[in-house]
Order: sequence, then C-alpha cells, then structure tokens
Amino acid sequence: VVLRTQKLGEADRIITLLSRHNGKIRAVAKGVRRTTSKFGGRLEPFSHIDAQFATGRTLDIVTQAVTLHAYTEPLGGDYSAYTSGQVILETADRLVAEEREPSLQQFRLLVGALNAMTAGTADGPRPATMVMDSYLLRAVAVAGWAPSLFDCARCGLAGPHEAFNPQVGGMVCRRCRPPASALPTPAVIEYLSALLTGNWHATREVDERTQRTASGLVSAFANWHLERGLRSLSHVDRAVDRAVER
Repeated sequence: VVLRTQKLGEADRIITLLSRHNGKIRAVAKGVRRTTSKFGGRLEPFSHIDAQFATGRTLDIVTQAVTLHAYTEPLGGDYSAYTSGQVILETADRLVAEEREPSLQQFRLLVGALNAMTAGTADGPRPATMVMDSYLLRAVAVAGWAPSLFDCARCGLAGPHEAFNPQVGGMVCRRCRPPASALPTPAVIEYLSALLTGNWHATREVDERTQRTASGLVSAFANWHLERGLRSLSHVDRAVDRAVER
C-alpha cells in the first residue's frame, strides 16, 4: 500500500510503501511524474498494488506495479473519507519505523481500514471518522500501547473507573488520577471498547455525542503515544466535543 510520495529530481519520485511480508519499503519510481509514465496513477497514496523492484545502490527501483485495489478514487471524492484516510496512512508510516522489518499485523489493519472506509464493515457502512478511530486504537495497541479501558492503567486496580488519561494509558482510579483527566460516560467507554475489538455491531446505535467525545479521547491518546502529533488530524472534518474535565 502506497503511504506517501516525495519528488526526486525532475521526473522521479520516492515512494514509501507498507508491504505484507517486508514491512516498510522506500523505492524510486523513475519518470513517474511524466505524462508518458507507464505507472500512471498506480503509485499514488492509497493505492494497493502488486509491485516488483530492481536492486539499486541506495534505494530499490520500482519496475512494475499492478493495481489490486484502487482506493484513491472513492476516497478522493469524499473530503471526510480522504482526510480520515490520510490520518490512517500517516499513522501506519509512523508506527512502522524500521524498513524491511515484517509488520504483518499493521499491514492487515491498514488494508482492513481502507476496505471498511470504501466498501463498509461486516455490519454495514460506518462514518469514515469511526473507521479511523477504530484503526488508531488498534494500530497503537498492536504497536504495544493498548489503552486500558477497565482496570487502572497505573496501579492495576480492578475497574470500572471514572477517569481517562491518555498520558497514563487509559482509565485511572481516583488515587492515580492526574489533574484534568477526562470523565467519559460508561457509554463512551463501551464504544471505545467496541472500536478496539472491532465489534462493529455494537457501534450501530451509538449517538453522535458519544462518537465525538470518544473521538477526542482517541486523538489525544494516539497523539501522545506517537510523541509527535499527527499533522493530518487537524484536517479531518469533524466537530470534537471535549470530555468533561475536573
């Protein structure tokens, strides 16, 4: 899956991809910026391709690309889906830091999120931002930072608890709760749990306020654990209610 591209010279591009068996790959696409390029639009972000490479001195060279799924077209016509998709691509790029290191789970999550955004989930279509939030929670969890949604993330005290703090790692008890922790409703926590486990059936009747509140918590959690904020998140078309703080 093409994650991003950057210009190289007058007509080339460096393509960053996430692959099924070889993790992140950076390769040069020769002449791809020319109108006569044999690759056409197959090496644009969101493209799911079958690619072949030739070994180069510093970077491999793309010699062939066959489209498997063209996610670019359906996402490009919907601003909310496109910006949410950009968040997903940026997250995948950030979480898979080492090149050529197998990242099969991250690859499957990425393709699954793009499929859900364009073709719907197993329980029917869902808003693009909902798919994005589910992807963020699951991708960060696979990377080793799964949020605690029941027991205290700091001391392990059995829940349920009232407060959520992204910096600590999720739900926190009264003794461990830092200042300005969010106080989400039980419905928000149940919804977050459904997003984390991929239980799409449980998200069918969730009201808009619960979605917005949970989305704010997901964004804060992902941004904190990725250390540098996701730049594409600021362009997502959504209104996020801040959770009640105390």
